[in-house]
Amino acid sequence: MAPAAASGGSTLPSGFSVFSTFPDLLFVFEFVFGGLVWILVASSQVPIPLVQGWVMFVSVFCFVATTTLLILYIIGAHGGETSWVTLVFSYVATLLYVFHAVFSLIRWKSS
Repeated sequence: MAPAAASGGSTLPSGFSVFSTFPDLLFVFEFVFGGLVWILVASSQVPIPLVQGWVMFVSVFCFVATTTLLILYIIGAHGGETSWVTLVFSYVATLLYVFHAVFSLIRWKSS
């Protein structure tokens, strides 16, 4: 077992080694499928344009987030170590979004 794995810490790849590790290799597929989503959503005709706009917003946001993470990994901005504080806050933000969506749906259904 590697010393980093034994101590509980791990290092993150930087530079073009990002494209040689499994979870980070998924960036390439995210770019390809993200582009396909943009093409398909933009070329479709929907009865309610607001729905199309929302799907496009989510797609663009995820694409920008993926691009930002990829660039940060390539330039090595993370310093080679994981940040558990950021990970904890990411889960909290995601849970808050889910709670907001669920309670908004309940309020909408009850009205």
